[in-house]
Amino acid sequence: QVQLVESGGGLVQPGGSLRLSCAASSSIFSFNTMGWYRQAPGKQRELVAVIASGTTNYADSVKGRFTISRDNAKNTMYLQMNSLKPEDTAVYYCHADLRIVATITRYWGQGTQVTVSS
Repeated sequence: QVQLVESGGGLVQPGGSLRLSCAASSSIFSFNTMGWYRQAPGKQRELVAVIASGTTNYADSVKGRFTISRDNAKNTMYLQMNSLKPEDTAVYYCHADLRIVATITRYWGQGTQVTVSS
């Protein structure tokens, strides 16, 4: 069973930066896709960024401000968040997809709170 643990969340002022980490309990080399979602109070969970085979994609709302990356040697994925806005406030969840033949299993972390407020 793969476990993902997020860290790096917290309270930051508008315009500030945070770096979220998602540490896996096993090698992430075999994960096809990894990414970040977020869920604000009263809203549905939304995709923030994904990385797969070196390709990255971002939600329009975070393009140019957030950067997703992964370090296979450290079994860790990151989300660098710059120029944070109050509307970025949410619980951020990381996920990792493992594909074996035709079956894809998605693993989730427990989430980390990000609050952007003055």
